[in-house]
Amino acid sequence: MKNRVLIGAVALVSTVVLGGCGYLPGSGGSGDKKVTIWLMKDSVSADFLDRFTKSYEDEHPSIELEFKIQSWSGIGPKVTAALKGEDTPDVIEVGNTQIAQYAESGGLRDLTLESMRDLGSDDWLPGLAEPGSIEGIQYGIPWYAANRVVIYNKELFEQAGIKNPPKTRQEWIEDSRVLNRKGNQGMYLAGQNWYVLAGFIWDEGGDLADDNGGEWEGALDTPAALKGMAFYKELQSYGNGPKDADEEKPPQTDVFAKGDVAQIISVPGSAKLIEQKNPELKGKLGYFPIPGKTAKNPGSVFTGGSDLIVPEKAAERTAGIDVVKALAGEKWQQDLARTMSYVPNKPTLAHVIEGQEGTAAMAEGARRGRATPSSPQWAAVEAENPIKPYMTAVLQGGDPLEEARSASERITAELAGS
Repeated sequence: MKNRVLIGAVALVSTVVLGGCGYLPGSGGSGDKKVTIWLMKDSVSADFLDRFTKSYEDEHPSIELEFKIQSWSGIGPKVTAALKGEDTPDVIEVGNTQIAQYAESGGLRDLTLESMRDLGSDDWLPGLAEPGSIEGIQYGIPWYAANRVVIYNKELFEQAGIKNPPKTRQEWIEDSRVLNRKGNQGMYLAGQNWYVLAGFIWDEGGDLADDNGGEWEGALDTPAALKGMAFYKELQSYGNGPKDADEEKPPQTDVFAKGDVAQIISVPGSAKLIEQKNPELKGKLGYFPIPGKTAKNPGSVFTGGSDLIVPEKAAERTAGIDVVKALAGEKWQQDLARTMSYVPNKPTLAHVIEGQEGTAAMAEGARRGRATPSSPQWAAVEAENPIKPYMTAVLQGGDPLEEARSASERITAELAGS
């Protein structure tokens, strides 16, 4: 299932939108082999594709590239059918959290060798690399990432006497408490922002679900997960975020734009929406990574993003793998990061976006990026999503352990397909 943070992030950071679904043929048209690549709408700009296509076809005269732009809506069944041999492309862009369900079909090419030999897989961002690896086999090649940061109102920080953004969780709590006064909200955090909760749980050493010998079980009732929820509850208390809704009800960017909110947790691109809503905030917004338990490392974050896969039944499978290696290699990773304000697939490449404050904060946080559990049934959990009502129940005064046990049982049932 395509994660929602990336859908939002792509829409917000894209600088040029590809107009609708359709074809973007290669520029040469004279190649002996045509490599067909499915990319998702808004993932990259037309300008980037033009540069990549010209460069690649110049270097590989026998290859013609054909890009087919797909919509995220309904993409799951379409990819599944393609993996079975129905109109199969040579390369497909997929959400990093989707790979487990596609790998279950048996239709993905094992790219482990190429990952280790040609792409330096040991250096990849874990939030992109880990979901692409199923039982030790690398099926998905990390392409780009996006994750949440803290967007803050510099003017409110200054008025509160806070000179520098917090580096640790404890500093974050103290600053949020100080900011939450004189009619201002220290932190606007909706009660059902479960991706943020996941990061706090990971920081404590827990997870949303655990794989126990092939049997997945909900894990919200573990001591570590309960500590993560307790931190969420404290942070959420320093503002007026609704306890029974997520960050879109109402849109947290609209709330922040009123000027009396010191902080929200979102992708950096949200700042553009805030400034559009309230132009007076231009130049007053700052960014910092979600703080960790110590100043040494930022907090864990959910990493949304895309990986590239190669179907076993692709007609030009070998040529497709070469295209993947180019797109995921250093040259085009740096170009993509500069063009689209994405986080590249390796922390060592993040220097190319250092001049972009929001993206740089995102890249720093991505070092501690994680993804949702790699069960093929995780999409069913997100569809039902017992995590949201669990969070609301705790924030409204329910017994944390009792509510966590109930939610964990529902997660277990979904993961078991029952």
